[in-house]
Amino acid sequence: MFRNNYDNDSVTFSPQGRIFQVEYAQEAVKQGSVVVGIVSKTHAVLVALKRNAEELSSYQKKVIPIDQHLGIAIAGLASDARVLSNFMKQQSLASKMTYGRPIPLERIVSQVGDRAQSNTQLYGKRPYGVGLLVAGIDDAGPHLYEFQPSGMTQEMAACAIGARSQMARTYLERHLEKFEDCGREELIQHGLRALKESLSQDKELTVDNTSIGVVGVASGAGKGKVEAFRLYEGLDISGFLESASSDGQQTEGEAEGQSMEVDS
Repeated sequence: MFRNNYDNDSVTFSPQGRIFQVEYAQEAVKQGSVVVGIVSKTHAVLVALKRNAEELSSYQKKVIPIDQHLGIAIAGLASDARVLSNFMKQQSLASKMTYGRPIPLERIVSQVGDRAQSNTQLYGKRPYGVGLLVAGIDDAGPHLYEFQPSGMTQEMAACAIGARSQMARTYLERHLEKFEDCGREELIQHGLRALKESLSQDKELTVDNTSIGVVGVASGAGKGKVEAFRLYEGLDISGFLESASSDGQQTEGEAEGQSMEVDS
């Protein structure tokens, strides 16, 4: 009812209590290619599907390192993501220069949320059309946070955002109880399988269109030793893709065998 009267800016509520500009920004997130995040007791993993606008262009970056203990995956407008990632890098550097330590995860996530939320209160501003998954580690262990254009942030055990992300979320919900005790490699495999669920039938994961980010507790190291956030792209992820593909075929075979046994 008279939507055009209420969607010209982000500071006017509709009679139903909705801010249409924020809802439009959330739709922009759904247009971006899917990204998946999972966290266990020891690691946090980000897995992203990269997209190129045309055959002649390169793939857009989807996983961005922020600091040694922190990285993000993006879905939505790449230009807005660049602004927010630069802001996070500045805040992280300021914490090191001022306090001599990495910025706490909860603080930097709150700062990004506050920055985005202020755009919904100021005339002439617009919401950021991008969603973020923030993976990092602190003294309490690895964490995963979701950021939305409205400025809302929340900690997650697993999450998927972007186009066709519902199928990835279904996979994550189905295997949620397994994630907590997963090791580094196993957590990456779950992320790739969840990402695979969201693909259309004519697509597959390749070394060109897939990115993986990992941060966590260093294996075999003493207490408090951190495995710095590492980005895997290109040939670095070929082994992970081969493992995920073979595991997926084995799982399908087991499922078919079980169904045949029941039918007999």
